[in-house]
Amino acid sequence: RGSDATPLSGPPAWGRVARRAASDVPGGGDESAARPRRRRDDATEPRSTSPRPDGSLPDEDALRATASGAVARGRDTPVRERSPLPGRPHGLPDPEVAIKRQLGEPAASKAVKRLRTAGVAFEAERFDDARRAIGPLVKDVPGVAEVRELAGLIAYRRGKWSEAVDHLEAFRHISGSTELHPVLADCHRALGHWGDVDLLWEELGGASPAPDIVTEGRIVTAGARADRGDLDGAIRLLEKGWKIPKTPREYHLRRAYALADLYDRAGRTPRARELFRWVEAQAPDLADVAARVRALG
Repeated sequence: RGSDATPLSGPPAWGRVARRAASDVPGGGDESAARPRRRRDDATEPRSTSPRPDGSLPDEDALRATASGAVARGRDTPVRERSPLPGRPHGLPDPEVAIKRQLGEPAASKAVKRLRTAGVAFEAERFDDARRAIGPLVKDVPGVAEVRELAGLIAYRRGKWSEAVDHLEAFRHISGSTELHPVLADCHRALGHWGDVDLLWEELGGASPAPDIVTEGRIVTAGARADRGDLDGAIRLLEKGWKIPKTPREYHLRRAYALADLYDRAGRTPRARELFRWVEAQAPDLADVAARVRALG
């Protein structure tokens, strides 16, 4: 669903494993900051026109694309059956503890090492290696939240949308968390599961998580509406509650960029120009914002 994307500088990475990489697992080494990443999407997927939840933005051609290609991938699919979001369990055990409970020693030690290896490979963007490392754990300890989380993120980065959905829905059920909802919604969006995107957005809003997560969910949901040709609905969603922040953060800039792109696509050139100029003033190296400003005059 998109070609390689131009990443933002230092995008957030959702999830306990993604945020802290291998340091989540005992012996995993020092905590490392999230790094810009490039998406590796299936080449056959239509290009998207809004920022992705991992903080990346489409390339220039993708940003010029209309919603027609994305609409073609949509199909009349039933909303996935899912139980209501459970209350987040208090004090989910560390992955090492959870794995030991299920496997016992010495199998647990090997499994913990494998999880650490998968986390390191994920952070290094060696996604095939990460997939091979995490695969046996999904079979052996499918009820460990961190295992399903990391497996889902690996599948997402590989553009394996259905596989990512299975793992991230499991993570949602085990953890009771909404922190990966934007990623999960983006997978459903790629599959044309519009009803699932809408339901996840409602669930995310009801949970009121951190503002960056809510913003990314809003961007994904707006993108799904634009995919269906509802540019006005997409714009309304991104406009709601929007105002220029005094101290903009990265998620503010991504939201502004996405909204400016929608204005441009909808023919609302003055608004697009104004917002792109503001984004450029804050982050002149963000994606192709400078080119977008020049194109709009």
